[in-house]
Amino acid sequence: MEHVTSLDELPLRDDLRGLTPYGAPQAPLPVALNVNENTHPVPDEVASDILDDVALALRDVNRYPDREFTALREGFAEYLGHGLTAEQIWAGNGSNEVLQHIMQAFAGPGRTAFGFAPTYSMYPLITQGTGARWVAGTRHDDFTIDPDDAARQVAEADPDVILLCTPNNPTGTPLGLDVIEAVYEAARGVVVVDEAYQEFAPHDAPSALSLLHGRPRLAVSRTMSKAFAFAGARVGYLAADPAFIDALRLVRLPYHLSALTQAAAVAALRNSATMLRMVDEIVEQRERISATLEALGYRPHASWSNFVLFGGVDDPQALWRALYDRGVLIRDVGIPHHLRVSAGTEAETTAFLEALASIGPSA
Repeated sequence: MEHVTSLDELPLRDDLRGLTPYGAPQAPLPVALNVNENTHPVPDEVASDILDDVALALRDVNRYPDREFTALREGFAEYLGHGLTAEQIWAGNGSNEVLQHIMQAFAGPGRTAFGFAPTYSMYPLITQGTGARWVAGTRHDDFTIDPDDAARQVAEADPDVILLCTPNNPTGTPLGLDVIEAVYEAARGVVVVDEAYQEFAPHDAPSALSLLHGRPRLAVSRTMSKAFAFAGARVGYLAADPAFIDALRLVRLPYHLSALTQAAAVAALRNSATMLRMVDEIVEQRERISATLEALGYRPHASWSNFVLFGGVDDPQALWRALYDRGVLIRDVGIPHHLRVSAGTEAETTAFLEALASIGPSA
């Protein structure tokens, strides 16, 4: 049997040639703090409850699942509050699939998507995967964005889809509601606010969910991967006008959310109070990381997420390798003189900080 040896030998789309797939380094190290996971396991009592619901769902797994995942949408609406109803909720296999649905419905060939760089690295990949063109705007030196500059950039780019990540990945930077309002007013296309890390923001921090009323081109995306410690379950969701949700139905695959996924997510939401108790501990470790980084001579950026981006790194590759050799995996996100570390458990955070201190600030 003859084997194809490279992509060049396949009739790949021209616009995909030369691209590399998304990937974060994976290595069997004792302390992995590189992909913004919640490193706390699901609490035992919640895991037992989830298993009971999954076991019930298994009895009917020979049948297709609820195509409209009604119970799950009702659970998300209750969790998010803001007067939302199930008709305003959508979900998918991780927020990446939800974003892909948006791109399939509103972007595609001949259209553009826009975001303020640096931001989540999957945005351009999802954009390109759907045949659209990615346009990168700019942030200030401290990674913030102000309303006037944001509106100007959006008006000039005139994109079909705008992606606003807040708190922003990989920088942790929050985005004011005034910026979102200014972008929406300047935009012709849809505006997606990605709040994947919102639960790690201060408790009184306003959500873009408060802006949904009267803005049919606005959507607010969330995930269960971070605060809910559900990364392996792959559940993302969004809130938007019911007409926006109808647009996503046009492009989703039939029965795209399995019955087992739906059952697990509904049970997790039912236990949201217990699931979210770990958030405060993660925030405590994030603040500890920032304070110690500063004491060691690095420059941590203000973060409302479950990670810290820090500058003042002379040689990011050398420091990354030195930590790797000490059993700690963090992330080089490609920003010159910067690295990013997730806030883990107290023990994981201690391991990272002790490893970093043993290297010194000039590695």
